[in-house]
Amino acid sequence: MSRSVRTRPEASGQALSEAYDTALLDLDGVVYAGGNAIVHAVQSLATARAGGMRLAYVTNNALRTPDAVAGHLTELGIPTGAEDVITSAQAVARLISEQVPAGARVLVIGGEGLRVALRERGLVPVESADDDPAAVVQGFGGPDLTWGRFAEASYAVARGVPWFASNTDLTIPSGRGIAPGNGAAVEVVRIATGAEPQVAGKPLPPMHRETILRTGAERPLVVGDRLDTDIEGAFNGEVDSLLVLTGVTDGAQLLAAPPQHRPTYVDRDLRGMLTGQPEVTADGGGFRCGGWTAAAGAERLELSGEGENLDGLRALCAAAWSAAGAGVCQLDAGKALARLGL
Repeated sequence: MSRSVRTRPEASGQALSEAYDTALLDLDGVVYAGGNAIVHAVQSLATARAGGMRLAYVTNNALRTPDAVAGHLTELGIPTGAEDVITSAQAVARLISEQVPAGARVLVIGGEGLRVALRERGLVPVESADDDPAAVVQGFGGPDLTWGRFAEASYAVARGVPWFASNTDLTIPSGRGIAPGNGAAVEVVRIATGAEPQVAGKPLPPMHRETILRTGAERPLVVGDRLDTDIEGAFNGEVDSLLVLTGVTDGAQLLAAPPQHRPTYVDRDLRGMLTGQPEVTADGGGFRCGGWTAAAGAERLELSGEGENLDGLRALCAAAWSAAGAGVCQLDAGKALARLGL
């Protein structure tokens, strides 16, 4: 059965932290940026936790171990245990363990996070294509990963060893700007071998499965800042999502989102977990939210009214997504977004 196409953000009469039992939180751009906590994140998460919501932190970065991630969050003032962190390294290790014998050797092109996750599944990390690996796995290895590591992967993959990747994010944020991510490293081996890896990380199902298995969530809410990983991952897992505007996604990208990138809810930051969400209603030929009304014109999105700017954005989402249907809205949104300061 095909899913219906989302044409507007949904409303919630309850605080989201009460309506859902577990928040599946992305990290960079949601909880912290450049290693520092994002404004309102620490207090919002503490309040949600105190109210009974479980917090789980879900990251595509396979470099750091859950212990390291939990330690960083705790230092920021967000008490976290390793069991609260789910990484793409864990997801890909499970995927590999289901396809190779127990105790098999796996050639690792990446960092400590991958090695720890493989050992957890009873697999043996090795460093060379000459170590007779049963699989090859690639994950982000940080700036010191040398060219020779990609050669080792290529030698093994070219002779038919199954190839896995923790994720294929082409870029990763750093304190100095945007750097190449694991997806860029995967491309090196793909070009050298012509092969295609099995991928575990967001937005693909193995990552969502790993998260649910580890958290036991029954009513999860994915909270993220990226449409193509966090929100699409929620779509693929058929669970609800909250997009926060503290990371990479801006208003124009949100309005142009195809169906798989349309979040259930939109809010400014993690304080949105602690409140209900306003209703967006049809109003004549347009859509109303709060004091704003948005409509799709012949060439552009039109916005009228006044009030909370986020309500204006929600109304614009309804106008854009309804006009686009299962496609992508091509209408000019510049003037409307400028009025909202977005």
